[in-house]
Amino acid sequence: MKSHTKAEILKATADIVRVNGFHSTGIEELVTAAGIPKGSFYFYFKSKEDFGLQLIDHYIDGIIAWAERLQNDTSRSPLSKVRAFFDWTFTALESNDFKGGCPIGNLSMEMADVSESFRQKLEGAFAAIKERILALLKEARETGEIPDYLDIAQLCEFVVGGWQGALLQAKVMKSTAPLRAFEQIVFDRLLKGDNTGDSGREVPQGER
Repeated sequence: MKSHTKAEILKATADIVRVNGFHSTGIEELVTAAGIPKGSFYFYFKSKEDFGLQLIDHYIDGIIAWAERLQNDTSRSPLSKVRAFFDWTFTALESNDFKGGCPIGNLSMEMADVSESFRQKLEGAFAAIKERILALLKEARETGEIPDYLDIAQLCEFVVGGWQGALLQAKVMKSTAPLRAFEQIVFDRLLKGDNTGDSGREVPQGER
């Protein structure tokens, strides 16, 4: 019998939980997908909750790996890297017939209110995503791609929140409309402002 590693089990079961949800996915379904006996599951995970917490780490590792590849891509400008990060998740959702979406967002909706352990783990996951987005936004401001008057810390919070909302609505509507609206408002309007703002007076700069 082939020996399975924890990483292989997490990879084999990640899509099932992402699409079906944590509560709706039973241990039998997990071990069947991974091709392992139940005893092997409990060898690696103390409980289903422990499995779920480690699965969040698996998800975030993949997301951060993509963000870091973008950061190291010298062929793209900083702002185009931010856009590419979101495009990656939008394309994945559309290609899967609007099923699944962001696993971190999905688990936040399902588990943050019912498990403090999950809430803390998910908070850390979002913090890791925001850290990468914030770094790219700083680069974009330094290179003049986005206006100086924008507070990039607030901008990061707004953009990440809008991204998650667009993914959620796209799943419900089974349409790309929320995703395209997000991109157009954020990248074609919000980040195309001038340094004086709408009122014509200079707006105080935010955190650099």
